[in-house]
Amino acid sequence: MEFRYLGNSGLKISEITYGNWLTHGSQVENDIATQCVHAALDAGITTFDTADVYANTRAEQVLGDALAGQRRESLEIFTKVYWPTGPRGHNDSGLSRKHILESINGSLRRLGTDYVDLYQAHRFDYETPLEETMQAFADVVRQGKALYIGVSEWTAEQIRAGHALAEDLGVQLISSQPQYNMLWRVIEAEVIPACEELGISQIVWSPIAQGVLTGKYAPGGELPAGSRATDEKGGGAQSIKRYLTDEVLAGVEQLKPIAADLGLSMAQLAVAWVLANDNVASALVGASKPEQVADNVGAAGVKLEPEVLSRIDAVVGNLAVTDPAKTVSPDTRPS
Repeated sequence: MEFRYLGNSGLKISEITYGNWLTHGSQVENDIATQCVHAALDAGITTFDTADVYANTRAEQVLGDALAGQRRESLEIFTKVYWPTGPRGHNDSGLSRKHILESINGSLRRLGTDYVDLYQAHRFDYETPLEETMQAFADVVRQGKALYIGVSEWTAEQIRAGHALAEDLGVQLISSQPQYNMLWRVIEAEVIPACEELGISQIVWSPIAQGVLTGKYAPGGELPAGSRATDEKGGGAQSIKRYLTDEVLAGVEQLKPIAADLGLSMAQLAVAWVLANDNVASALVGASKPEQVADNVGAAGVKLEPEVLSRIDAVVGNLAVTDPAKTVSPDTRPS
């Protein structure tokens, strides 16, 4: 495992982060989830990402239980706040001071820790003044409940505004967590340049396009049993739907010779591709089986040469979504 600095800070994180969206507390049983976490630890992963909304808080609990007994100082634990939790009352979502200060306490309790290394705004809240949100995050940091703050799926303009307020408040906004992979590149035009200027790193989610870039979905073929595309319970089927077109899947098939030439699995090629971007500090990977962790970790330390990146672009570049306007948050708080 290799480690990278997160933004313009002294915090190092593993370049592969284990995330438990769509898996812990919903898609897989708790004992399998624990095995996956332990496989991540065995592979050298020290950074773990979750959110209070995942499985309506159950994912945080599962992760906390799985990490129990580990040396806390050797881990980097991240979580997020914004989406509805609990009984979904009128103040159970968003980035108001009330919801942030109440949510961090619940997250810490479920995770079994006194602090998180990174506390992230899971979307931008148009119903709350940004000044109120950033003041609440600053207070969480001053209380010692989070060491750093970050955002997820914010536009470049929103990141600039949030960073300026954080700087005025004396706290460090050091990360952005967007979706990013060979097929979804909406952050390249605006978000990445802004973050490079501000000293903010990307922790990218869905680097293998929720499994599509593993090559297991064949164009015109049946959906594999037990795959994310068949997960109606945890929401995986809906989230992966946009990638499951014959045109996209046919393009992915053409990546297989590239991976083979490099001695990599398709998943490793996909993860190595996002890590080739200098602004990416870590790639978030999940797993429903322990062996999937080992496969993804095989991308750590892999350096893709420029000619390989050009071959990949020639195959799937025209299939990629690049419109920066695709980075969006709900106009009103979800309930």
